[in-house]
Amino acid sequence: MNRMPPVFVSHGSPLLAVEPGDVGPMLAGLGVELPRPEAILVVSAHWEAPEPTVSTSPRPRVIHDFYGFPPALYDLGYDAPGAPALALQASGLLQDAGMAPRLSSSRGLDHGAWMPLRYLYPIADIPVTQLAISPAHGAAFHLGLGHALAPLAAEGVLILGSGGLTHNLGAFHGQAADAPAPDWVTEFADWAAESLASGDAGALADYRVRGPQAARNHPTEEHFLPLLVALGAAGEGATGRRVRGGVTHGVLAMDAFVFEDSSA
Repeated sequence: MNRMPPVFVSHGSPLLAVEPGDVGPMLAGLGVELPRPEAILVVSAHWEAPEPTVSTSPRPRVIHDFYGFPPALYDLGYDAPGAPALALQASGLLQDAGMAPRLSSSRGLDHGAWMPLRYLYPIADIPVTQLAISPAHGAAFHLGLGHALAPLAAEGVLILGSGGLTHNLGAFHGQAADAPAPDWVTEFADWAAESLASGDAGALADYRVRGPQAARNHPTEEHFLPLLVALGAAGEGATGRRVRGGVTHGVLAMDAFVFEDSSA
């Protein structure tokens, strides 16, 4: 059984599903590069709950959780089997770590999950479930959430964080897809990448204080928290290898990161 390195992807605008640009091929290449997972646990920015919650749905439906986009987007799906046994295992690990996980029998796959998975694993034959983030608990909690899930990676489970390295929707509106990135975006993206490369988990958990223009890049936290879960799931001292995805619409940094345990 292959150990699966946890991965974080920036999923950007829903338009990525029909306008792959440079990001779609990057994600597809990443799917070929990685070992084939036994199952996938997606931690998406688009499912929030008061406590970490996992879906036990045996056949998760696709959720088109966006509005005002081209009709073609609403015809897309991702007909993968669910992973209820994995959901129960993840819930047990979180409970053992002193958390209060919950289960959902009906939750499907939001676009933070199915959209990147269409590029990573287009055949949709790998069992998949989702884990909700809990922004009210803060950044350090989500790093610890990842630590609790680390045993899954050793069992061939891909822990896939899906959010955005930068995510300011207020600045996004009205920007052309190829708009240049301002300094406040590139400075934060580079700081995060350098912190991940050096394994400075403490700086990343304290990113709102230590990251340059962090609040401007993340007015709300939900798109950064999945990165911390993926980092934590790689184990103590883990580092992140940057897979560059460029910047779309001027303010959405689209980099992905592959995390490796320091002992790997």
